[in-house]
Amino acid sequence: MATGTEPPHLAPGRGVHDASRAAIAARHLRTDRWWLAPAVTAAGLLAFVAYSTWRAFANADYYAAPYVSPFYSPCLAENCVPMKDGPNWEIFGSWWGLSPALLILIFPLGFRLTCYYYRKAYYRGFWASPPACAVAEPHRSYSGETRFPLILQNAHRYFFYTALPVAGILTYDTVLAFRDETYAWGHAGLGTVVFLVNIVLIWAYTLSCHSCRHIVGGRLKNFSKHPVRYRLWTWVGKLNARHMQLAWASLLSVALADLYVYLLATGAFDDPRIF
Repeated sequence: MATGTEPPHLAPGRGVHDASRAAIAARHLRTDRWWLAPAVTAAGLLAFVAYSTWRAFANADYYAAPYVSPFYSPCLAENCVPMKDGPNWEIFGSWWGLSPALLILIFPLGFRLTCYYYRKAYYRGFWASPPACAVAEPHRSYSGETRFPLILQNAHRYFFYTALPVAGILTYDTVLAFRDETYAWGHAGLGTVVFLVNIVLIWAYTLSCHSCRHIVGGRLKNFSKHPVRYRLWTWVGKLNARHMQLAWASLLSVALADLYVYLLATGAFDDPRIF
């Protein structure tokens, strides 16, 4: 029970010890390992950031016929490795000397950074805002997403529109994976399976997005007048219920797809043939 007075050893005006809160000496009353989830989340995200940064700036070993790394697709610069019938669009000329991955990754990166689930993940994991349920954040004030840079999170719906064509291009890359190293059709290797799993997870994560659910049926006032959109809304809603799991699964799959292409391109092993 709050008494309305601050314990003498506390510093009023900071986070959980703000004068408007109950005068409880403990920062929280949880006795479980509440810190484990945000710590694992932060470690997982840091691992992906480190790996993807290395691969994005490497500018090498991203194509092993017929597979192209999803980090480099589509390849929009003149300095791209030639890919037969692949996503080579030389929009940027010889003046672009950096890795072509930097031209395309901004779109899936922006989509994931502004994703509602990933916001929760890195707000808790890195900023402790808040670190867990019933554990108050240590910050002096809270302004939500009304100020720069967090106000840019509102661009999520627009990044969703850019994520759709990217997923479409990755689908095209998956179709091309049904060729062998000589570009003959009607073949499949272990890489084909890796790409199939990745594109299914990419589409499932993209379509499970909250913005997608709102676009499909969130603005409707009468579902009975829009039975098709209502059915689509229910399907997206089922995916949306698994948005967190799909976010992590697709993050892992896209990294594994890139790693698989890297290992093939560096000659670590040959792609096992299925048929």
